[in-house]
Amino acid sequence: MTGRPTTKPGRRVVITGVGAVSSIGTSVAEFLAGLRAGRSEVRPLSAFDTTGFEHDNGCEITGFEPKRWIERLDPEELGRAARFAVSAARMAASHAGLTPQVLRTRRVLVAVGTTDGETRDLDRLVAQDLADPGAMAPRIARRASTSRLSASVAREFALSDAEAVTIPTACAAGNYAIGCGLDAIRAGDSDLAFCGGADAICLKTFAGFYRLGTIAPDRCRPFDVDRKGILTGEGSGMLVLESLDSALARGAQIHAEVLGYGLNCDAYHQVAPLEESVADCMRLAVADAGVTPDQVDLISAHGTGTKANDMTEARAIHAVFGDRPPRTVSMKSMLGHTMGAASALAAIGCTLALEHGFIPPTVNHTTTDPECALDCVPNRSVAADLRIVQNNGLAFGGNNAVVLFGRYDEGAA
Repeated sequence: MTGRPTTKPGRRVVITGVGAVSSIGTSVAEFLAGLRAGRSEVRPLSAFDTTGFEHDNGCEITGFEPKRWIERLDPEELGRAARFAVSAARMAASHAGLTPQVLRTRRVLVAVGTTDGETRDLDRLVAQDLADPGAMAPRIARRASTSRLSASVAREFALSDAEAVTIPTACAAGNYAIGCGLDAIRAGDSDLAFCGGADAICLKTFAGFYRLGTIAPDRCRPFDVDRKGILTGEGSGMLVLESLDSALARGAQIHAEVLGYGLNCDAYHQVAPLEESVADCMRLAVADAGVTPDQVDLISAHGTGTKANDMTEARAIHAVFGDRPPRTVSMKSMLGHTMGAASALAAIGCTLALEHGFIPPTVNHTTTDPECALDCVPNRSVAADLRIVQNNGLAFGGNNAVVLFGRYDEGAA
């Protein structure tokens, strides 16, 4: 499915809060510091038994304490991915200066993207049933539904007028959720939106990527000539979106503006991206944002570190932006591939880059693949005067989502 953008310009939509749970930092300050420093925390996975796998490195979150963030719900009633999502939403609400009283009087959309939902809990239920048929733990069964990723955010804030949507479009799901929120606020259907993604490392996805031969043995090296694949990661990124008028009326700090987005699904192949479709999705997003390709200062690439994905995405970028494309970075080099959270965490990275005037690096980089031919800002962040940043999300099955963000300058038209 391709074509012109179907969204119509309406109210301007801005980002007033973000929250990040990741392997390089939990909290806005830690996440920002991690991006600036090019931090990457890679270690052997402990979430499941990795016996039989020749390599088992990943970007797993350690030392996470959900009770530090979750105030109303019992974390034990939530799966790991939902704990991430609720915690990130709490951070985003605090960052946005939203009080419970304000939230309960607003029409709120909660849109959370995911790849795996609560697969870890489903695995536990199956193991329990195999060991003792009918002996599945009720608490684990209650929290295993994927819909609880968004519903739990609504419950945590005791929202009285909310729509909770979980979007399962795999690795592009975070961007899908942001687009959903943008549409709702543009149209006046919601006053504000919590948008993002969440996933927890699980055996199913690790083993699937391993069987495809796309798990890197040590580090993730996007766009490098010696890249060998992805590292699985986990976490959540949540953003608070609201209309510019609403943000100004309540005196909120505005961190960036959501300019537009594009979606398409080519259904070309289950795992192989299609260059023409990826390029078309970028064109849709640029058109919806009302800008031209030459105005884009930075691209946050999907950048998984696999041979096929990096090559296809790079060619699509050149098709849209020409021989001198914007600097193009992959935050997965630091975060690992956090699946449904990937484009949401990258969106937060884009927001912070616009607000603080820097470009996060592509780490673990030695030699850029000449067939990619991109300036991927290797290994060290750099200062930059950014005005428009593009965030790419590409998923299995040809589900593509691209979002454009702009710097908010107070007093500008």
